[in-house]
Amino acid sequence: MLHSKNIIAIPPGMTIREQLEIRGMSQKEFAKRMDISEKHISHLINGKVELTYDVAYRLESVLGIPQRFWLNLEMLYREQITQVESENDMEKDEEIVKKIPYAMIASMGWVPKTKKSKEKVINLRKFFEVAKLNVLENICIPGIAYKSDNSNAITDYSLAVWAQKARIEGRKLNVLPINIPSLREKIPHLRALTVMNPSDSLHKLTEILANCGIAAVFLPQIGGSFRHGASFIDGKHIVLGLTSTGKDADKFWVHMFHEIYHIIEGHITLSEKSSLKKEEAADDFARDTLINRESYYRFCEKNDFTKKAIKKFAEEIGITPGIVLGRLQEDNKVPVNCLNELKEQYLTANN
Repeated sequence: MLHSKNIIAIPPGMTIREQLEIRGMSQKEFAKRMDISEKHISHLINGKVELTYDVAYRLESVLGIPQRFWLNLEMLYREQITQVESENDMEKDEEIVKKIPYAMIASMGWVPKTKKSKEKVINLRKFFEVAKLNVLENICIPGIAYKSDNSNAITDYSLAVWAQKARIEGRKLNVLPINIPSLREKIPHLRALTVMNPSDSLHKLTEILANCGIAAVFLPQIGGSFRHGASFIDGKHIVLGLTSTGKDADKFWVHMFHEIYHIIEGHITLSEKSSLKKEEAADDFARDTLINRESYYRFCEKNDFTKKAIKKFAEEIGITPGIVLGRLQEDNKVPVNCLNELKEQYLTANN
């Protein structure tokens, strides 16, 4: 017998059991009179099988109670089952909602604003395109590759929210069929975008990637977010999501090329999560693509990390000075609080 806090689903079999007790009839004898196996009668009484028209017709003959009565009991039972399951699913989903920064994503327009728990559940089900939120535990993004601040801060629900928004925004973009060889050829062109005005470079970046079958999506970070970037296949195109609002140019481009590496190497087609080795390889690819390793080492050997020297080196290798500064700060050659006026910020993100 199924039940929730407020509803009990009573199968028609309970009424059959009562009728047999009134008549002092055993299930074995009843099964013979119904011309149905004892196993099926047992399942019928315990609500494990549906009471069909044929069974209702036989019940009318054997017990003298009209067929319509039994069919109405069955219909009521099925309605009660749906209500019980719905109520129990809602209760489980209300617990899941507590793990999602609903107020923050509502403030960004990702879901409608509300303080009511049940409304949050309904809105999030629509956002995730699922019948119930607890199925998210079994829905993973195939081959998702991601860059994060701190792996210990990663939660499945944070990833699910961020990736779903990236998927939704990606659908709005017109992209050509996936073309990885073309993407490889476009890497120098992508690198050249670093010297452009941030808003212009994002527009051009989106265009180049779209021609390679990649939907570039720029999202703000959400509460407790670990997310810098993620790439995954969605239908017939690839989604490459990046956080860009308020992000320094050096970080933005490192994370962008990090994701490009995952895409080129086919990591997004794998079922398992990205390994530490793959993440480190993607980091190396991003750093070396932006600043040639040998050129960087020769520059560092001069031990001149003044603003003038950084700008001159950046101009020589065709990259924005902020990226050179970011690399020097990462390698502890320049304090993180020095020369930051060389950095540009990317303020554009999808709403």
